[in-house]
Amino acid sequence: MQRVSVIAIATFVLLCANSAFALDQTYVASITQWRGKVEDSLRRDNGWLTLAGRYVMKSGENTVGSAKSNDIVLPEGVGPERLGSMVIDDKMVVLKLADGITMKAQEGDFKGERVMITSGESRDWVTLGNMAFHVIERKGTYVLRLADNTSLNRKNFPGRIWYAVNDGYRVQGKFVPFEPGKTLQIVDVIDELHDMPSPGYVEFKLNGKTMRLDAVADPGENELFIIMKDATAGKGTYNAGRFLVVEWPEAVRDKGGPVTIDFNKAYNPPCAFSEYTTCPLPPAQNRLKIRVEAGEKYLSKKLAGVN
Repeated sequence: MQRVSVIAIATFVLLCANSAFALDQTYVASITQWRGKVEDSLRRDNGWLTLAGRYVMKSGENTVGSAKSNDIVLPEGVGPERLGSMVIDDKMVVLKLADGITMKAQEGDFKGERVMITSGESRDWVTLGNMAFHVIERKGTYVLRLADNTSLNRKNFPGRIWYAVNDGYRVQGKFVPFEPGKTLQIVDVIDELHDMPSPGYVEFKLNGKTMRLDAVADPGENELFIIMKDATAGKGTYNAGRFLVVEWPEAVRDKGGPVTIDFNKAYNPPCAFSEYTTCPLPPAQNRLKIRVEAGEKYLSKKLAGVN
């Protein structure tokens, strides 16, 4: 009888251990899958690795092409000598293609003139061979962002590198709302100041210490976006900081409540991969004094052998 009890207890312990192992592996698999999607997004056509130029445009006509006589001179081998011109008039940006030039947009090939959509998710790319570009608006200034889908940066990129998945960096915290209408002042890498809507902050414990990170999010979104930095910055992770997204259930938005903060999903901003981006920097209150050895690491282009 005693032998049967011992066997039963041992079997129960083994089942529990196997169950915990299965749950852990499920979590690891989910993080691995998420990281794969982040990698694919980085490597896609017109992604951060393909960027080849960022051109601030003036009001009126801006001629575009690889010839030195253009206002916007494309890199050698990227685009024709005379592509056409970008005309900025009364808050409208019109692409006027030179005779004989055909480009492609989402809806198909086009010639002549096209009004460029410059904001939101509908901002469009237009392409010609390996070249693509779109126009972004920043406080009344219009910028042409160029991509070269055959760039060496994309071709030679060795891949993102990550810390091993660590369940200790997946912590339960709480969302604490701010008064409606609060904004967070964010400075970007070219010293421009942005007021971003900040619905609240997340509070959590890590390494036995209670901490918080202020978040930004537009109304109606279901995720909180956090720009953060920790003591690994410049010593294993990207010096300017990292990004983190936290699920924001509707049930906690007004009065606050529990959320999960998973630092295994901390990832590098676009500036870690391209000089033609203007990334936001973490505000002072989001600079943690502890080491967060989770999420994405950073290998400089020089060490990675990327041109």
